[in-house]
Amino acid sequence: MGRIDYFDDPAAPAATSVVPSVTVVIRDDAGRVLLIHRVDNDLWALPGGGHDAGERITDTAVREVKEETGLDVEVSRLVGTYTDPRHVMAYDDGEVRQQFSLCFEARWVGGVPREDGTETKAVRWVAPAALDTVDIHPSMRLRIDHALDPGRTAPYLG
Repeated sequence: MGRIDYFDDPAAPAATSVVPSVTVVIRDDAGRVLLIHRVDNDLWALPGGGHDAGERITDTAVREVKEETGLDVEVSRLVGTYTDPRHVMAYDDGEVRQQFSLCFEARWVGGVPREDGTETKAVRWVAPAALDTVDIHPSMRLRIDHALDPGRTAPYLG
């Protein structure tokens, strides 16, 4: 299913739902960030996805990373809370979701990076200095920037 991300766009459709979700920042020993190339919007992003009933939100983060990248991770901290109503995602089926995302940082503890062929068409480690060369949505870049600032406390970005 395709998706279009709108941020602060007066032409964006009105949200019809809110689905709690997560994104996860994972870095390797060289400090590179793991990004996925999404099938639905053709952008590079952090791994993540929707929260399922019966899960702890940190379990959602671990599950989504495993599904999309093949990696086993341990959640280490909350990077921030992102709930900006000016950021909506319009899906092919007519659903328009308002952003509601918690971003976590996690430590890679096992597995080998790979795409899943369904949600992700590629997985790549990207050096922070090379992030500007990757087609990434501004809201995703904001999360990465917050995670890479080690002295930062978890922001609440209404």
